[in-house]
Amino acid sequence: MEAIIIGIAKSAIRLATPYLYASIGETLGQLSGVLNLGVDGVMLMGAFSAFYTVLKTGNLGLGLLAAIVVGAIFGLLIAFVNVTLKAEQGISGIGFYIFGLGLSSVLFSVMIGSVHTVNGFPPLPIPWVSDLPVVGEILFQQNILVYGAFTLIPLSWFLLTKTPLGLNIRAVGQNPQAADSLGVNIVRIRYFTVIAGGILSGIAGASLSIALLNVFQQNLTNGMGFIAVALVYFGAWRPLSVLNGALLFSTVNAIQIWVQVKGINIPPDFTLMMPYLVTIVVLTAMAKRRIRPPAALNKPFQRGEE
Repeated sequence: MEAIIIGIAKSAIRLATPYLYASIGETLGQLSGVLNLGVDGVMLMGAFSAFYTVLKTGNLGLGLLAAIVVGAIFGLLIAFVNVTLKAEQGISGIGFYIFGLGLSSVLFSVMIGSVHTVNGFPPLPIPWVSDLPVVGEILFQQNILVYGAFTLIPLSWFLLTKTPLGLNIRAVGQNPQAADSLGVNIVRIRYFTVIAGGILSGIAGASLSIALLNVFQQNLTNGMGFIAVALVYFGAWRPLSVLNGALLFSTVNAIQIWVQVKGINIPPDFTLMMPYLVTIVVLTAMAKRRIRPPAALNKPFQRGEE
C-alpha cells in the first residue's frame, strides 16, 4: 500500500508541472487585466516546437528554447490584439486557441507525419535529499522542468508581493486609471505580463512533449490550458493557492491513471472524467465564496475613461 501511495504522489508532483507553468503565466496576465483563453493553443505550439527541435537535433536545451521563443511570439501577438487593438478578450482567446490547435496539427502532419518518441529530460536526483525515505523519492527524484515549475511558485509570489513591478502589475489590474495617473505605463505592463504568460505556456507545452510524455500527437494537451485558466480562479490569483489547485487536479489525474493501469473494475470513461468533474465541483464551491477577480480584468484601457 505504501508503494502505491508513493507512486501516486510522485506522479501527482510530475503531472502538476504543465498546469503550474501555464496557470502562473495566466495569473500574471489576469492580474494586469488581460484574460487569455488561448493558453491551450500556445501550449500545443510550445509542445510541438520543442518536440520537433529535439527530434531533429537531439538537443533538449534547444527544444526548450524553441518552446520559449514560440511562446513569446504568441504572447506578443495576443498582447497586440488584446492590448493595442483592444479586441474582446474572450473571443480573441478562443481564436488563438483554435489557431494553435490547427497550426500544431498541420505542422505535425506535414513535418512529422506519424507518432515518434524522443529521449526527454531525465530524472535529476538532488544529492542527499533524494535519499530521504518517502519524501526524497516523491519530491527530489524528478526532472529539471518539474523543479522549475515548483520554484516558480515562490518566485512569482515574491515578484507580485515584494517588488515595485509586482505592485504595478496589481495596480494596473485593479485601477489602471489611477496607475496611469501615477506614471505607470499600462501598455508596457500588460505587454510584459502577457508575453511572460506566453513564454510560461510554451514551457508548459514543452514539459509535456520532452519531459513527461516524450511524444507529440495532435491535441496533445487535451484541454489542459483551459484547466490552467480555471486554476487561476481556483487559486484566487495567488500563486500558493494556484499550486494547491494544481496538486489537487494532478492527484486526481494520477489516481485515475493508477486505476486504469491496475485494471480496477471501474468504467474507463468514468475514470477519465474524474479530474474534470473535480474541477467543476471545486469551481462551483469557489463561486459560493464570491472571490472577486481584478477589477479591470477583460477591460481594455482607454486613457480618460472611468
